[in-house]
Amino acid sequence: MYTKEQVISALRQVRHPEKGSDIVSLNILGDVIIEDDSIKLVLTPEKSNDPFLSSIKSSCVKALKDALGPDAVISSIEVNPKVIIEKKKSENDILPGVRNIIAVSSGKGGVGKSTVAVNLAVALSRSGYSVGLLDADIFGPSVPKMFNAENHRPGMHQRNGTDWIEPLEKYGVKVLSIGFFVKDSEAVIWRGPMASSFLKQLITQGDWGELDYLIFDLPPGTSDIHLTLVQEVPVTGAVVVTTPQEVALADARKGIAMFRSESINVPVLGLIENMSYFVAPELPGRRYYIFGKEGGRRLAEEMNVELLGQIPIVEKICDGGDAGSPVALRDDETGMAFMKLAETVAARIEKRNAEQAPTERVRMK
Repeated sequence: MYTKEQVISALRQVRHPEKGSDIVSLNILGDVIIEDDSIKLVLTPEKSNDPFLSSIKSSCVKALKDALGPDAVISSIEVNPKVIIEKKKSENDILPGVRNIIAVSSGKGGVGKSTVAVNLAVALSRSGYSVGLLDADIFGPSVPKMFNAENHRPGMHQRNGTDWIEPLEKYGVKVLSIGFFVKDSEAVIWRGPMASSFLKQLITQGDWGELDYLIFDLPPGTSDIHLTLVQEVPVTGAVVVTTPQEVALADARKGIAMFRSESINVPVLGLIENMSYFVAPELPGRRYYIFGKEGGRRLAEEMNVELLGQIPIVEKICDGGDAGSPVALRDDETGMAFMKLAETVAARIEKRNAEQAPTERVRMK
């Protein structure tokens, strides 16, 4: 059993990156609640949009596990700002409780985009962040299978005269997908406006609550769904997934160009190279570059974006997705690769928020 004093002492090691002092001395640590051998923290920053808040929460989890042991349970980290700056409500405030929106995209299908999106969401959750995942791949939703939730049907409740859709909560992630509303044996045969309308409903009527990150798993290519997303919500940044293969790189190049176009203008956080190489279990020191070598790195340099990670071809990644148990839940080398990816993405978003103005919703003429 931990004591409140032990927890506070551990959190004196967590420093605010900008203010240069620890969160206890700065009175950012508002309260510590210990119940049933689990720890609940309440943070009281000066402002709700502190760009370092996500990093501080992750550092709190690490500091407590370092000091109290890896089995220390941090049940939640609530944020109650001391000062809430009043702002005029606008049509941009569709998701007021969501701090960062990440679009996970790919130029073509078959590169493992959904696998990356699911494991990134789970890894961010394991890092102490509050995370949501919206499966916006309307015509090929695979997220339900990866969460072993193909038969799940979301509940509904009413609040203030509005019907709200209740996301599935699993592995610490809030999840919504069109796959929760149709049978997995049925094809979704919709025209573009119908698909866009359904995506809007999942965005605006999903009961997402307070989230550090809401991840959108977008369809491959560039489509109406991409345009609907950037018109409905201000996307913090986009992540593009590719393989090292030249045909995949060519399409990834178009995806990066789309987000950077003058009419869209969404920051590209970086590129993730999936299926980078294969290592045979009997030859652990040798890598086989089945789809080409370092193609993602070359494209990242060419397009002046960060290479966020290189994910190898590992059988357990596929098996975990098929079984509904994402590999990011594991503490082995492959699971830690996604934990490292989550750390890199979180740091990249923190840097983006510190250096760039918030993204605005797209206005289509």
